Amino acid sequence: MEEVIDLEDLREGVSITDLGLNEFRVDLSNYIKTYGELRQIPEGLHAVVSTKDKTTQGAIFVLKNMNYSININKLNRLHPYYLVFIKGDSEIYLDHIESKKILDIMRMLCNGITQPLIDLCKQITEETDDYHQMDHYSLLLKKSIASILKTEEEKEVHSLFKSGGTTALKEKFKGIEDFKLVSFLIVR
Repeated sequence: MEEVIDLEDLREGVSITDLGLNEFRVDLSNYIKTYGELRQIPEGLHAVVSTKDKTTQGAIFVLKNMNYSININKLNRLHPYYLVFIKGDSEIYLDHIESKKILDIMRMLCNGITQPLIDLCKQITEETDDYHQMDHYSLLLKKSIASILKTEEEKEVHSLFKSGGTTALKEKFKGIEDFKLVSFLIVR
């Protein structure tokens, strides 16, 4: 209802499912029917996928807002969860407000992959010294959270000039401690 669809990006017209998250709910329901409930999944779980588009290599972070009372202007449709797609050079590709697009990309990249991509996993293991040197991904995570905070601060400033009051003095994010890393997808 609050999302604007770029009609030029659609080839076959607009479907009501393009406006919602129903296809993801169906995917999750089918997954649960096949594999059972997702109760024992550890936090920080990650996967590695490949892409042919070298300009979109980076990481997709799934974060959980630990300050449940904050969902400024109700723009995040997945609250308390946030998705950010950041490129390997630290440029934000899609911010947390574009969660539907990020989910579509994740779905496209992961569709049909049921086994680890061994060569990519070995490459990441070597690059990170068996996951002991995660500085690059830690930086990407910090920049992703900073992009959420920056976007929310910009909305507060804009609210000063709108009728109906401001959100600038209301409860807001404090920083990185407001978020927990749920999982991430390394896109190579």
